[in-house]
Amino acid sequence: MGKKKMVAAAHFSKERVFRVFLVWFCFWGLLSLTCAGRLSASRQNFEVHKHLRRLNKPAVKSIQSPDGDIIDCVHISKQPAFDHPFLKDHKIQMNPSSVPEWMFEENKVSEKPKERINPVTQLWHRSGVCSEGTIPVRRTKREDVLRASSVKRYGKKKHRTVPLPRSADPDLINQSGHQHAIAYVEGGKFYGAKATINVWEPKVQSPNEFSLSQLWILGGAFGQDLNSIEAGWQVSPDLYGDNNTRLFTYWTSDAYQATGCYNLLCSGFIQINSQIAMGASISPVSGFHNPQYDISITIWKDPKEGHWWMQFGNGYVLGYWPSFLFSYLADSASIVEWGGEVVNMEEDGHHTTTQMGSGQFPGEGFTKASYFRNIQVVDSSNNLKEPKELNTFTEKSNCYDVEVNKNDDWGHYFYYGGPGRNPKCQ
Repeated sequence: MGKKKMVAAAHFSKERVFRVFLVWFCFWGLLSLTCAGRLSASRQNFEVHKHLRRLNKPAVKSIQSPDGDIIDCVHISKQPAFDHPFLKDHKIQMNPSSVPEWMFEENKVSEKPKERINPVTQLWHRSGVCSEGTIPVRRTKREDVLRASSVKRYGKKKHRTVPLPRSADPDLINQSGHQHAIAYVEGGKFYGAKATINVWEPKVQSPNEFSLSQLWILGGAFGQDLNSIEAGWQVSPDLYGDNNTRLFTYWTSDAYQATGCYNLLCSGFIQINSQIAMGASISPVSGFHNPQYDISITIWKDPKEGHWWMQFGNGYVLGYWPSFLFSYLADSASIVEWGGEVVNMEEDGHHTTTQMGSGQFPGEGFTKASYFRNIQVVDSSNNLKEPKELNTFTEKSNCYDVEVNKNDDWGHYFYYGGPGRNPKCQ
């Protein structure tokens, strides 16, 4: 037995002996309340330890990020995806069989000096890189798991977090605590989407609230069987333990009930890229009246293999969601959405001050408001095309709003966001 396995076995043995002792002690009624508390804490410690061992795979090397994250360079064949029973004998597809036409076309944005749009990177890159054949995985810490409502719910969204543009019951939406400002297309078959989003660091009022900007690839009804693939940037103190802006992905095949998770916190997404870490901090971010930094995200369905692929920027093909994960999305998406989302807990009886995007309303424009630009969808011929009809939706436009437009440089684009609580939003 190797040294690491012996240490792990010894730790497990001590844990088990301690639990057996507590059960015996409590059985004889010697310390009823104290024993119950210790048993509960012991059970939680055991579950957290087991979960961390499952998530944190053995690293080829580890990199300490300036923000306190530890990035583990894990061999590509040892990543969390392969805990899934259906992926036991899966052969990793290192490249998509095809990519949407025009994906690698030069950026159409007019690079005028006044626009000052710049690419972004990730903060951990300042401390090192992972080698080819490995993938960077943000290490999950004990305190990360303990912030969740339960070990089982760690890394998962709460139910009803997708905006319901047409058939929504307003009361149901407001009860969920989630608010949106989005643009969307529906009524067809979509095989992917693309957009470029400028990156901000919105202020989040409460640790159990978040603010994000993303695109949604959706299939099925807005009920118990909704399929969703999501990607963008977010600030989520509850998930990450800080207020940094981070790249994220999410997927579910049953409306956020049992399947799916953020980033690589469950088996599913297969990463092939050694340079970009899911859940890691993005740096730098845009500033008010200062240089703007944006990211491009493309998600598309490989017409040959059926997997859903994701690309970050112009050169980072990150990996794919295997087609078997989904029911409706095994064929195509029926709705694509782009925009912002916040959680409004109304903890003090008033609307939250959590910002969406830059915290400014869309009318403020460039260098002040957040934007999505060069919005496109992927059609059945694997071509990137501008959406035919871009609709908008927001629950409370006095809190967060969205304004769609079009020009030669940015194609279809929109500004969105807002400050949350203000004189017109209580």
